[in-house]
Amino acid sequence: MAVGHKLENEELAGLHKKLFDSRKSNIQKYQELFIGRAGWLTLLRYELTILLLGQLPGALGLALRKIFYKPLFKNVGKNVVFGQNLTIRHPHKISLGDNVIIEDYCLLDAKGNDNEGITIGEWVTLGRMSSLTCKNGNIRIGSHINMGSSVKIVVADGGTIKIEDNVAIGSSCHFSGGSYDYSDKTVLPSARRLPTKGITIGQLTWIGAGVIVLDGADIGNNTIIGAGSIVTKSIPHNTIAAGMPAEVKKIRK
Repeated sequence: MAVGHKLENEELAGLHKKLFDSRKSNIQKYQELFIGRAGWLTLLRYELTILLLGQLPGALGLALRKIFYKPLFKNVGKNVVFGQNLTIRHPHKISLGDNVIIEDYCLLDAKGNDNEGITIGEWVTLGRMSSLTCKNGNIRIGSHINMGSSVKIVVADGGTIKIEDNVAIGSSCHFSGGSYDYSDKTVLPSARRLPTKGITIGQLTWIGAGVIVLDGADIGNNTIIGAGSIVTKSIPHNTIAAGMPAEVKKIRK
């Protein structure tokens, strides 16, 4: 892109393209980004629930969010705990199983035009400041999952990130379900996505703190990924892998 070139709306990437669309009102853009449904009643319910209860501290806040957050979502199981200051987008495409804990400052973003959104099973903990972000993709999380703080899971363009049952994920991990075409230096790579391959994390897998998993890199069952590793390709079942990029170091017998 030449210096001084003025970007047209169709060249803008991500939120800029949606937020600065002059064809839509601010209310329309807000509903598309956060709520996912039109209608003043839906907007009012969402706004009042988040405004009045989102920052309410203590046991009272936990109790009231357990009651009044439930209608916002597609499905909510028993004993779901909603922390303070959550950011929730397109909640009608988010399903939560029984005994789920969503700690403070988490992001649940099921945004997309035709995606299924986010599904979370039973006995799942989403650590403080973690985020599940769909960009017209899907996130499917099984049961008995423990995620540390600041875990980031992002999936785009019809792809799926799937985490199977009985998985531990360390703090500050990043799962990146999306790839970009950076061959044309005159265009931002983020404006030219490649087809998303997705990521699958197998059962009984332990992922150490600070691990990055890139699009298309599935991780097998009964596998351990060492802290700080970058997973760029699929890792087989029953192995211990580590490094940048991650390589199999040992077979688990």
